[in-house]
Amino acid sequence: MKIEVWSDIACPFCYIGKHRLEKALSQFPHKEQVEVEFKSFELDPNAPISTEKSIYEKLAANYGISIEQAKQNVQGVTRQAASVGLTFNFDEMKLTNTFNAHRLIKWAKIHGKEATITEKLFRAHFTESKNLGSLETLADLAEASGLERNEALTVLHDKNLYADDVRSDEDAARQFGISGVPFFIINRKYAISGAQPTDTFTAALQQVWEEENPASKLQILSSDSGDDVSCADGHCIVPQKK
Repeated sequence: MKIEVWSDIACPFCYIGKHRLEKALSQFPHKEQVEVEFKSFELDPNAPISTEKSIYEKLAANYGISIEQAKQNVQGVTRQAASVGLTFNFDEMKLTNTFNAHRLIKWAKIHGKEATITEKLFRAHFTESKNLGSLETLADLAEASGLERNEALTVLHDKNLYADDVRSDEDAARQFGISGVPFFIINRKYAISGAQPTDTFTAALQQVWEEENPASKLQILSSDSGDDVSCADGHCIVPQKK
């Protein structure tokens, strides 16, 4: 089973949804046969690399609400994050463009570190208040993920490296009609939109597994004449012919 997850590092529900999926997978009896692949999606491709604007100011401007209302609105998100063991620090969050972070994930993938660095990027942004617009910070996170720091910097400084991989994911999102994230596609046949409750992921995993791996149905050819000899329930009964 393959699960493709379209998400953005700047999306709080993507981080929450990721952990809900992971919790469901930890309880899934066939988890070793499930592959999870992260796909790039930029919520704001035109976001600046650096800005002094706070997340509250951005939300207020986007939705036409007050700063105070924006602060109240994120409290619910913070509570949802806490329910899956995550700590969100919106007060200190550094807004930035996530394109370079997505390129870094694509590079990490070829070294088998996609899942590791994705988690570290989310944590760095939402919990540790790190500036993911800084190439040095991104390189630090690559090194912390077990990757070579100087090689990471080389990738990051060349804006063309892995850019096509990111754009390819975004093109695929448009083809699937994905307009918001997180968005989960299983085996390119089933879709789950949003950071659904863990129970929803659990039920979906089981349903897809059963539909994709139906139990073998045997056609019974033996007769009901009573002439068969078989053992069951720890006993053997041999029919006697009259």
